[in-house]
Amino acid sequence: MNKTAKIILFLGIMLIITPCFLTAKDDFSSNPQTFQKEDHVKKIYKKINDIELGLTIYYPRSYEKRLSLPAIVFFFGGGWKSGSVEQFSPHAHYFASRGMIAILADYRVKSRHNTTPFESVMDAKSAIRYIREHHKELGIDPNKIVASGGSVGGHLAASTAILPGFEEQNENPDISPSPNALILFNPVVNTTEEGYGFERLGTKVEDMSPVHHVRSGLPPTIIFHGTIDTTVPYSNVVDFKNKMIDAGNRCELFSFEGEGHGFFNFNRKGGEYYNRTVYHADKFLISLDYLKGEPTINPLLIE
Repeated sequence: MNKTAKIILFLGIMLIITPCFLTAKDDFSSNPQTFQKEDHVKKIYKKINDIELGLTIYYPRSYEKRLSLPAIVFFFGGGWKSGSVEQFSPHAHYFASRGMIAILADYRVKSRHNTTPFESVMDAKSAIRYIREHHKELGIDPNKIVASGGSVGGHLAASTAILPGFEEQNENPDISPSPNALILFNPVVNTTEEGYGFERLGTKVEDMSPVHHVRSGLPPTIIFHGTIDTTVPYSNVVDFKNKMIDAGNRCELFSFEGEGHGFFNFNRKGGEYYNRTVYHADKFLISLDYLKGEPTINPLLIE
């Protein structure tokens, strides 16, 4: 076979196998439901009597144990009463496909554990502290931990960074429970009568209210919120954003006109707002140097 024939044969083979490599990539550019599950492990981060609280941890397919990667931790919503870690499973798969370690955190709720919102906040802080304390074992960069969540899950994420107190007595106080960045989906940021949840908090409504504890030095934050949210008033997050900026913190608010509570979920409106919010969350993480390249999700998808 002469040289020209060998070149033609090589090019022909490449044309055949190249599509196989392309389709094997994680690709969220068209349909978010096409993802394949990344490798994951489960860890117990906290035990209270006979209750075990776990973390479901998703690793990128290309993960190597020698790496130390940024992590994102998701807290589900449900009014501190109920909910499931599966709410943010699509988000976890996406960010794992982008090269982060993505974690779904369980915590105590009233329906399953007969607990109050105070225990939920304590659990969220315990989860972040466990992840930072075990960062070498988990392969996580302890200085690039993102807390995220929706509704009261957003409250828990914000609380880990903002609220003083609500600490477990048997944990190491030298290990910070505060994340390095926040991604919040229609979060509860005001727990007084002007916001959400005050009837369950007794005399501690301001103790549990992130907006009442804003100060300088808080993590960079991005918020996604619908303008007609009747559960968590839109005015609450506007006030929170303004106070964050006035204190010298980075805080971005993406407003979604005419959308209500839970608009961002994967199964809402054919995935349109899931795609749009995840796309901008990705860009936010790129700006922090937690992710590289461009988002692989299409922000304009409407099924």
